[in-house]
Amino acid sequence: METKDISVGLDIGTTKIVAMIGRRNEHGKLEVIAMGKARSLGVHRGVVTNIVQTIDSIKAAIEDAERQADLKINSVTVGIAGQHIRSLQHSDYITRRNSDDVINDGDIDALVANVHKLVMLPGEEIIHVLPQEFRIDGQTDIHEPRGMYGGRLEANFHIVVGQVASIKNIGRCVKDAGLEVADITLEPLASADAVLSQEEKEAGVVLVDIGGGTTDVAIFKDGIIRHTAVIPFGGNVITDDIKEGLSIIEKQAELLKIKFGSAWPGENNDNEIVSIPGLRGREPKEITLKNLSKIINARMIEIIEQVYEEIKNYGHEVQSKKLIAGLVLTGGGSQLKHITQLVEYVSGMDTRIGFPNEHLANVGFEEELSSPQFATAVGLVLKGMERADIRSPSVSDPKAEKIEALLPKEPEPESEQTTSLEQDEIKSKEPKKRQNFFESWADKFKRFLDSDE
Repeated sequence: METKDISVGLDIGTTKIVAMIGRRNEHGKLEVIAMGKARSLGVHRGVVTNIVQTIDSIKAAIEDAERQADLKINSVTVGIAGQHIRSLQHSDYITRRNSDDVINDGDIDALVANVHKLVMLPGEEIIHVLPQEFRIDGQTDIHEPRGMYGGRLEANFHIVVGQVASIKNIGRCVKDAGLEVADITLEPLASADAVLSQEEKEAGVVLVDIGGGTTDVAIFKDGIIRHTAVIPFGGNVITDDIKEGLSIIEKQAELLKIKFGSAWPGENNDNEIVSIPGLRGREPKEITLKNLSKIINARMIEIIEQVYEEIKNYGHEVQSKKLIAGLVLTGGGSQLKHITQLVEYVSGMDTRIGFPNEHLANVGFEEELSSPQFATAVGLVLKGMERADIRSPSVSDPKAEKIEALLPKEPEPESEQTTSLEQDEIKSKEPKKRQNFFESWADKFKRFLDSDE
């Protein structure tokens, strides 16, 4: 087996950690070789709260995958999510020295460098800058400015910001688990790659990834990411509501939600009852499915309403009407019965469940991989393959080159005077193809983690 063609995605979630090993077959489809899973301990709402427990969970998932594939995993593509992530819109411009020269990568890099100078809140760092529309000397709606003439280059940017400490904690856990961070990507973007079509992104679509601890929202329009948000509620909050509302233990509440739960109470009759075994000889407890559904329904409506608020925050009061492809639900929470009906009723938008099987060509994992709860892991493997294609000098992929060109890189040092250490760093960044922004973040992590040893 050619290990150079293999990509490994590591999804560090609130309820589970998934290590997925995949490779691209001769038809360009993702073939999953192995998938290791472990219960996630030490992560709360996407943020590491216990380093030791998280490391042990990562090791368990990695060892499971290695055992299935009979391979040794060295590096992984890691997803970033959690309630510490936020996004904002920003416009910036540069005045070019010579308007008679065509706009090139250097001009766009200079524009992106201006964005990186924005002052964030204490402890925050810009982790992703995505150019949207460009303007040249007042001409609007330009998606590709390279090769054009103009003196004033402007752009709207979607900026993703995260807590530095939270990101470093994830890097530390991966490093201490014996792995290298090959690449880093936002989990909503990875999930989008797994479940959304390019047509949906062009038409306008809202991806809603309902995880255990958080619900991630990503809005696409004209093929470009327009808005991202993290809602601090997920499947675990529904489980807690059931536990408190019915006075049962968490394990029973989770089983009830999975086996009998419905987001639409109207489908249950008052005489539909399930019996819960009592604790240590106590009498069994009888629970009506209608009451169970009412509890689930109340929390799901709250989540959907917050998602709709994010859609309105995207820019216009009637923006939902412009998102022709509607909503796509994915993640473990999207498996609730009748959830699509509830979302359509509350939001008024067409809704479907996103399954990560469009890019898959697999034997042995079909039923398991088709579950929406593995959408992020599939997307992370795809991101790892995309990165390998961009970096490989033997591969010419126009789509990958376009993606890399749109991804910003770190600003260049302002001063021409550099120390020997800085010169070494600059030399290391001189290959034919420049690093994309997530690759530079991976390098930052490696330097940060190595400095602690």
